[in-house]
Amino acid sequence: MKPIKVGLLGLGTVGTGVIRIVEGNQEDLSSQVGSPIVIEKVAVKNLVKARNITVDADKLTEDPWEVIRNPEIDVIVEVMGGVEKTKEYILEALERGKHIVTANKDLMALFGAEILAKAEEKRCDVYYEASVAGGIPIIRTLIEGFSSDRITRIMGIVNGTTNFILTKMSQEGASYDEVLTEAQALGYAESDPTSDVEGLDAARKMAILGTLGFHTNVELRDVSVSGISGVTKEDIAYAKRLGYEMKLLGIAERQDDQISISVEPTMVRQQHPLASVNGVFNAVFVHGEAVGETMFYGAGAGELPTATSVVADLVSVIRNLKLGVSGLKSISPYKEKHLIQDEHISYKNFILLHVDDKAGVLAQITQIFAEYNVSLASVVQQPNEQNPDAEIIIVTHNASKASMDKVLKHFETLSVIRKVKSVYRVEG
Repeated sequence: MKPIKVGLLGLGTVGTGVIRIVEGNQEDLSSQVGSPIVIEKVAVKNLVKARNITVDADKLTEDPWEVIRNPEIDVIVEVMGGVEKTKEYILEALERGKHIVTANKDLMALFGAEILAKAEEKRCDVYYEASVAGGIPIIRTLIEGFSSDRITRIMGIVNGTTNFILTKMSQEGASYDEVLTEAQALGYAESDPTSDVEGLDAARKMAILGTLGFHTNVELRDVSVSGISGVTKEDIAYAKRLGYEMKLLGIAERQDDQISISVEPTMVRQQHPLASVNGVFNAVFVHGEAVGETMFYGAGAGELPTATSVVADLVSVIRNLKLGVSGLKSISPYKEKHLIQDEHISYKNFILLHVDDKAGVLAQITQIFAEYNVSLASVVQQPNEQNPDAEIIIVTHNASKASMDKVLKHFETLSVIRKVKSVYRVEG
């Protein structure tokens, strides 16, 4: 049997896992695809770097172009990260008729449409399961498992770093800064955690899921994003007291043929399946008109979970290659994009206010909600233990984002409100 030769771009955590799985499961994998799978060439940043896996020295190169331009290589597996330069490598590989497996969420969120168009033109495969939620096969599920259904909602905990931080804050009553420091020490958070904690990583993943779920080209700029750096342990304590858990939740919704996508700290009802997703684990909750509610849970990162998705994609690419059907399964967006306007995006809200502790304040505040047609589900007023202000905790019924923006803007003019301490979306 003629071997299928693979070029690997990157030998970090995931690249190492790919080699471990391909070599460790070679007998099963070659039986599934009808050919041995050979890692022919590996592009690395530093040839002399110490590694916890053995790779023949003649297979290593510091020049990715040496991998891309190798005529014997059938499939490029990209796990090196990066965007602009990596896009050049991928497009050139496609131009040369090579198939692509990538774990690069940034690349696919920003340039997925361009890459998939080139793949269609050259009749090549591009698979990218590992770009979202690591070891959870959510991309394959959206493309194939939901192909007969109409997805109306996708909610995801798709960033393990922020979920670890919020879980520890909830379980231990620790502050954001304390848990972030611990997450960095454990290797769950980067030294510069901005992409994770400000929601950018999750936003890129939700752009990918929204594109696949709604068959339209969701761009990063279409995603409304806010992160968790402003979440306090007091916010989480209030959430738990009211029966919620705080999660950084990605939400993609469809109303008729209009869509909205957001990533924001969200209070999730404790009875909802997503509320029990803790630590570095990920989960994606999907609602389809026919199937109803389903949830997919698992490891969102890590060497072997992510590499499992990469190698599964590699198997699919090789099967298509052997059957002569490469590039025939188009997953390019085919619907025109229409974003839902703010006046039509509705959800429940949690608001924590610090106000003057005197008679009549609550009446003034509730009057403002009434003025903008925002109905209140619950209102609790209590003394503030740390200063002479009072605290008012409000949970609204579903209210449009536009109406809530007007309420909050009006609060700025009300002298009895000392501070709008917290505002969060509520789900479940």
